[in-house]
Formats: sequence, structure tokens, C-alpha cells
Amino acid sequence: MQTKDRLRKKYFFIRKKKYFDINTSFFNPLIKLIKKRYKKKEVNLSSYYPSSFEVNILKLFDLISSDKIKVFLPVVTGKNSMYFYKWEKNDVLQINKFGMLEPFKSSKNIVPNIMLIPLLAFDNKNNRLGYGGGFYDRYLKKYLKTYNNILTIGIAFSFQRHHKLPVFNNDIKLDYILTEKGFV
Repeated sequence: MQTKDRLRKKYFFIRKKKYFDINTSFFNPLIKLIKKRYKKKEVNLSSYYPSSFEVNILKLFDLISSDKIKVFLPVVTGKNSMYFYKWEKNDVLQINKFGMLEPFKSSKNIVPNIMLIPLLAFDNKNNRLGYGGGFYDRYLKKYLKTYNNILTIGIAFSFQRHHKLPVFNNDIKLDYILTEKGFV
């Protein structure tokens, strides 16, 4: 079995080489799931600002102009943790120490009930290969104990599927993976 570092390099290269622009229909299964599962409840949806050939999740925001769905982006803190702060499509973002865009810290961070999570690779058991910082795994390990209803959805292209990823104790399995072919 390949090491995580080797797989990260491999799938970053594959994603860069095979990247394509998606259309808003990519997110139809997600919208359907949200409407079914959260009918009249308010949804706190965490997302990410795409970079480095990640799926262009910004197209989702053209579909969810609803008062019931509030969008939050991660803000990385100096303590190797992250929190989620409210963001609207045209809000100004700042560049963090990793070169990623994030919102300015507002008065209150929230724990989302749906998390859309970027990844480099995934397998048939919904294991995720991230970028190696462990931010999402630490966050989920901390908050899933108290908020066990957090729905985790990896966002990827179908070509990012790997037959079997190495998994360690700190790795958190996702509930779903969404690709251009629908939910995996």
C-alpha cells in the first residue's frame, strides 16, 4: 500500500491534469438531500473556497440563495485548529498563512450541521485523503461527540477515487462523497 504522502502527490497531479469546470447540476443531488433531510430547519452549511484545482464549489451558491441556508467558511487559527464563520458570496476574504482564502472572524463561530469537505482522494468506504494538516479530522473528532448530527460530505471528481486508502485512528470517515456522477 502506498503512503499517504505519495498518494497526496499522485492525486494532486491527477486532479491538476484532469480538472474540468463543472456546472451547477453537479450539486442537484446535494440540494435534493438538504431539502429532504432539513425540510424547514435552518441549515448551517460549511464549505471551502476552492483552490489548487478543487471542485468549484462556488457554483453551489447560485442555487442556494435561501434564508434557511447560511454558508460558513473555515478560518485557521494559530493553534492548528479551525472554526467556521459566516460568509456570503461577495464578502471580502483574507489570505491565511497557508495561502488559502478565508473570511474575517466575525463575532461568533458556529458548528455547522452540514460540512462540505475538500479532498485529494477517496475510497469506496468514504475514507478521505486530505492535505495532511489534519484540520478537518481534528475538528470532527472534537465536535462529533457533542453534535452527532453533523453531516459530512466530501466534494470531488470521480477520477479521485482510489481503491483503498490507508486509514489511521485519527481519520474520520465521511457520510457521503459527491462527484459529477452523484453521490458515491
